[in-house]
Amino acid sequence: MAGTTHTVTNQAPPLVQYDVFGADRALVEAVERHLDPDVRDEGLSELSGFGRTAGSAQVQEWGALANENPPRLRTHDRYGHRIDEVDFHPSWHRLLGKGVSAGLTAAWGRPGGHVRRAAAFLVWTQVEAGNGCPLSMTHAAVPALRTDPALATEWEPRLTSAVYDRALRPAGQKPGALFGMGITEKQGGSDVRTNTTAARPLTEDGAYELTGHKWFCSAPMSDAFLVLAQAPGGLTCFLVPRVLEDGTRNVFLIQRLKEKLGNRSNASAEVEFDGTWARRVGDEGAGLRTVMGMVAATRLDCVLGSAGLMRQAVAQAVHHCAHREAFGGKLADKPLMRNVLADLALESEAATALALRLAAAYDDDGEQERALLRIAVPAAKYWVTKRCAPLAVEAAECLGGNGYVEESGMPRLVRESPLNSIWEGAGNIQALDVLRALRREPAALDAYLREVGRARGVDHRLDAAIKDLLTELADLEGVEGRARRLTERLALVLQGSLLVRYAPPQVADAFCAARLGGDGGAAFGTLPHTLDLASVVERARPVG
Repeated sequence: MAGTTHTVTNQAPPLVQYDVFGADRALVEAVERHLDPDVRDEGLSELSGFGRTAGSAQVQEWGALANENPPRLRTHDRYGHRIDEVDFHPSWHRLLGKGVSAGLTAAWGRPGGHVRRAAAFLVWTQVEAGNGCPLSMTHAAVPALRTDPALATEWEPRLTSAVYDRALRPAGQKPGALFGMGITEKQGGSDVRTNTTAARPLTEDGAYELTGHKWFCSAPMSDAFLVLAQAPGGLTCFLVPRVLEDGTRNVFLIQRLKEKLGNRSNASAEVEFDGTWARRVGDEGAGLRTVMGMVAATRLDCVLGSAGLMRQAVAQAVHHCAHREAFGGKLADKPLMRNVLADLALESEAATALALRLAAAYDDDGEQERALLRIAVPAAKYWVTKRCAPLAVEAAECLGGNGYVEESGMPRLVRESPLNSIWEGAGNIQALDVLRALRREPAALDAYLREVGRARGVDHRLDAAIKDLLTELADLEGVEGRARRLTERLALVLQGSLLVRYAPPQVADAFCAARLGGDGGAAFGTLPHTLDLASVVERARPVG
């Protein structure tokens, strides 16, 4: 029985039993904007149902349990046989099953598939980000496999299936399959041309035997993996099945699981190959070209994942401050807190608008859209993922001391927030990729300038930013040392262009003032006080 001196008051109710998709106005509007009318109603209804699933108490509990009970490696069984298995909490499997059945691996074969999947991925990340890794890699493996029509015919139906089957058995005997990836090695990291894993051709056409290691292999219990190794003809991409067609386990030695800052529910492993059977994907020596389609797709998922984490952090902060009272009124109504919340909301909406625009480019698949992706994906991956960590920390601070306590859920968001900036190529790799596009692919810059140019003449600060960007692009002498600055400006100008065209005027005005016009500080909460910040905060409030 509670003591008479202890009455709980002035606490925000849990943010639960709500439609995670429908309560996100910026996301709903982006989906409405980018989906063709003939699939729009179906897509919105599907996403709203998935949003209610994501917001349910049961699914949120699964996310917490998966995070609190990380995977465990079992290298041997009780008799001493090598088995190399990873045990996951049941909640992990439940989350994966929901994600697969919702189409998070099935974007490539349905109308508006990439926009619908992107919105769903952004929603699902807010439940538990770790299970997004195998979902992302399975989705992203499709373009790499399509370089080999026979492999694509065999594997694509399994990858795009709506059925999750956790059993370790031959993929041909399963209703659906998941993919992982093993590219980097301890001696080279991002410099994959220095990989030492060797691939020896076998007598069977297209078959090889691999010997070597991978320093990072995520989701090691997947059904197959795309791996880079040195064949006689140079660096080559291979498909490594976890279980061979005859039912025997392939040689896939899991040396240990990584102890990570966040992403605790997802297993990231160090693996060894020792006579491991593999099937070549693409031509010998074309490994980087073959795998880049997968890398580009996973980089977009990094943007989506960060946008999802940012949205959840903002939703929690605004929800808390809308209910919590201090100094005679609601926290959200206090001018200084309102400034902080509005600034966080701007960052979140800009990330969402950019991520969904890139997903729409995948659905269009026209020549200009492909060119836009070449420069916009690495720029977005660089900038959006870097903004996630400071936003998550500031959002946690909005809850005061409660935001530092595990029960609030905010520490999990903070630990997860740096991940997408590091994975799939850290910041410098993205900036250098942008430079390569600028130097080698004039169509990429032309597509980018056409895109941002659609908003010229609407906001003088955006116009000035575009002009300054053109001046900077005109002088690429010694550009590598300022590649980060250039990449940041490319991303910000593109975000500004999208918000000026599509967001409410108060959102676009605040973004252009603070992000492009220089009328904002280095920390969140330094927006000009003359702006309509109350409307910005109310738009971000997770209601409905």
